Amino acid sequence: MTAATNDPGSATRTTTEWAKLAVSHPVASPTSPTRDPATGRVTLVGAGPGDAGLLTIRGLRALEAADVIVADRLGARGVLDGLAAEGVELRAEVVDVGKLPGHHAVPQDAINALLVTLARDGKRVVRLKGGDPFIFGRGGEEVAFCRDAGVDVDVVPGITSAISVPAIAGIPLTHRGLATTFTVVTGHDQIQSLGGGRDHTVVLLMGIGTLANSAITLARGERGGDCPVAIIEDGYGPRQRVTVGTLSTIALQAARRGIRSPAVVVVGDVVTLSPYAPAALDASGTAAAGAR
Repeated sequence: MTAATNDPGSATRTTTEWAKLAVSHPVASPTSPTRDPATGRVTLVGAGPGDAGLLTIRGLRALEAADVIVADRLGARGVLDGLAAEGVELRAEVVDVGKLPGHHAVPQDAINALLVTLARDGKRVVRLKGGDPFIFGRGGEEVAFCRDAGVDVDVVPGITSAISVPAIAGIPLTHRGLATTFTVVTGHDQIQSLGGGRDHTVVLLMGIGTLANSAITLARGERGGDCPVAIIEDGYGPRQRVTVGTLSTIALQAARRGIRSPAVVVVGDVVTLSPYAPAALDASGTAAAGAR
């Protein structure tokens, strides 16, 4: 994907070229006398889980007014494609800085610098991030970097996948009589100290690569190996499907089904409220899966 630039004699630039440009032009300090009071601004917009219908109206207005959209892969790309399919025309150039598991084409430091470089060039920049910018989205880092560089920045919240993706499988994270609290962690976090029983819902984001270890660790506590687990793959996407099991069975099920990211894992008794759960769990404790 390419993005236009107004540098003299320049054609379009690839995402990599934009990143190199940002790195090669150090960001001036907030007190720099060269700062233009009429400089552009940055708006972080939460794209939600990828369904354009779940984008907020304020987020849509920011996209419509943007000169450049710096977009993530998950959630953000689906929203842009969904808006285009509905006939919404955005005039902004799109810079794709999406990250694949284990491969970050544009490092976070370069993304930070790119936002400031574009804003200093007088552009209205939307940083379109999947889910909510402040839920494991490094949005706080981007806001701090922009503000430290003297660039105006604001945030439009989005619907985090931690809540919205379980919802499409009929799983509330809290429910009277079953769960009064929940914790959201990434699969990369150390979860040994995560206490609570089956009434304490655990939501794992980016947790497929470490699923087996997470399941073993959680089963050692009060939850036990028979604690219900659900995995919702590609929520709101074309590969959306739900797999239900227990902490003892879920890693094997995931391997057999070839479950891939993106996926949200929910652990706790609230999983039993899903319409997939009654038919999915049999007396032997093994599980099949439903697909939506």
